[in-house]
Amino acid sequence: MARDISDTTPLTTRAELIAWFAEGEKPREQFRIGTEHEKIPFYRADNTPVPYGGEHGIRALLEGLRRETGWEPILDLGNIIGLHAEAGGAISIEPGGQFELSGAALPDVHATVRELDEHLAATKRAADPLGIGFLDLGMSPKWRREETPVMPKSRYRIMAGYMPKVGSLGLDMMLRTATVQVNVDFASEADMVRKLRASLALQPVATALFANSPFTDGRPNGFLSRRSEIWRDTDADRTGMLGFAFEPGFGYEGYVDWLLDMPMYFVKRGDTYHDVSGASFRDLMAGKLAQLPGEYATVSDWANHASTAFPEVRLKRFLEMRGADVGGPDMIAAQAAFWTGLLYDEAALDAGLDLTKGWSAQGREAMRATVPRLGLATPICGRSLGAVAAEALAIARAGLQARARRDASGRDETIYLQPLEAIVAAGRSRAEDRLAAYEGAWQRSVEPAFEACIF
Repeated sequence: MARDISDTTPLTTRAELIAWFAEGEKPREQFRIGTEHEKIPFYRADNTPVPYGGEHGIRALLEGLRRETGWEPILDLGNIIGLHAEAGGAISIEPGGQFELSGAALPDVHATVRELDEHLAATKRAADPLGIGFLDLGMSPKWRREETPVMPKSRYRIMAGYMPKVGSLGLDMMLRTATVQVNVDFASEADMVRKLRASLALQPVATALFANSPFTDGRPNGFLSRRSEIWRDTDADRTGMLGFAFEPGFGYEGYVDWLLDMPMYFVKRGDTYHDVSGASFRDLMAGKLAQLPGEYATVSDWANHASTAFPEVRLKRFLEMRGADVGGPDMIAAQAAFWTGLLYDEAALDAGLDLTKGWSAQGREAMRATVPRLGLATPICGRSLGAVAAEALAIARAGLQARARRDASGRDETIYLQPLEAIVAAGRSRAEDRLAAYEGAWQRSVEPAFEACIF
């Protein structure tokens, strides 16, 4: 998240919390696609991580990109921690220096790809003089957690202090993983529920298709998506498959109640982040927060609190798909195309819900627990996830064909599904290809990844 929301409007009732989500509803003709992706920086000279400071650090990279783009800086206690454009879009840094583009809300996948190409070109112009490259892997393959630099962001300091209290792998999540996310709109509460259920059920399919984090500490880690497995031991209060979203009557109210039960991280007042980790948002609404007595909840507080939930699909004023490891530009485009095709055409959405309707809560949880290790071979209801992925891709293709959004060459958005269709046809993810390279041409070393697995 590049910037915290700034809105001091007070919130005093649960109904106002529910209304905040409902205000995200849009007419279908205004539906947009937002793509966010992280990439892990390294020094090309010696394959070491990039610290924040110094003449060739992350701060220098942000300053260089600021000159390239003209975007405005985002500051935290005097440190530049990101950039933002007035027309939409932002750059932020994750806790371990992962460099993230939070893309603008755009009308189609073609526009998303143009934005990505422009961003990567500008980033390369800023990074090359500093000797910085970027990995396209979902987890840093070589450096131990303690070797990974920590970025100077106040909210991350609070999270880093709290994470070890609620899970054993939260710091790995913060410092060493990289993801790609796609954001989609909804027209109504009922439309949100349908999209949330379909995308939650199919999120393990995305995990399998985009699995790309098989190395940790310089060797294979036993998983195809170690990033996905790390999330299973990060913080059970704010992660997971949201089984309650499939219960009858679920809507905004049910999600609000889950957020109210989720412990807080911080309250921001002015430029100061106050550590209230473990506290209740209900107490803040009542002015009874022990750490900040007399302070009452605002819209900013609610938006920030919602941003600290990390389920496989997150509801904000849009829906955020969170199950995929980052990959190269072709895979980032494929992620956008996959979810756009599935969720933005009514017939495709119906088909996606029909594809998953026989899955029980226990089956969905078992699939989620198994997919980081087995990928497309994960079983679900007597089938492999690879077979389900083939059907899901066919549905997405039909949805994109129905949208009929064409580029200057007359091609529709289905062109971006080709990498995924190749993965399903081969029955092998990028992680499995890279494990094969490790055992073969790489001679059981991850060092070649710093040449073979880069943007």
